[in-house]
Amino acid sequence: MADISPKVERKVALLDENKSVLDAAAVMVERFIGSVVATNASGITGIFTERDLMRVVAQRQDPATTRLKGVMRTDIVRASPKDSVEDCLSLMRTNRCRHLLVFDRDDFVGIVSLRDLAALMLEEKESLVEELTKYITS
Repeated sequence: MADISPKVERKVALLDENKSVLDAAAVMVERFIGSVVATNASGITGIFTERDLMRVVAQRQDPATTRLKGVMRTDIVRASPKDSVEDCLSLMRTNRCRHLLVFDRDDFVGIVSLRDLAALMLEEKESLVEELTKYITS
C-alpha cells in the first residue's frame, strides 16, 4: 500500500493557543475543517478538534472566554508522509483520534484526517479494480 503523502493537507489552519475556542470554531466553520493546530512562539503545541469543541459546550464553558491551551489535545499523535494508510489507521485507533499531525523528521508538514485516509484507500481500490479489469479483458 502507498504512503499517505498525496493526502497530507499542507494548508493547515494554525491558531495561537491563547485564542479562544470561539475563534477556533469560527476558523473551522469558515474553512469547512474539523480541526485547528495550536501554536505559540516555540512552535506547535497541540490540536483542537470538533470533539474538543463539543466537550467545551457539554461542560458549559464559555467558548468566547475559554482559551485553546486549556482544552486542546497536547499529546500530539504524529505521522510521517511515508507512513502507510494502515499505520495511520492503527495510530488513530490506538489514540482514539481522527487527525494526525504529519512531520518529516522534526519539520511539521501538514495534517491528515480519517476522511483523507478513507479517500486514499478508495482510490487505491479503484486503481486495483481497473488494473484487474484490464488484465482480465486483455
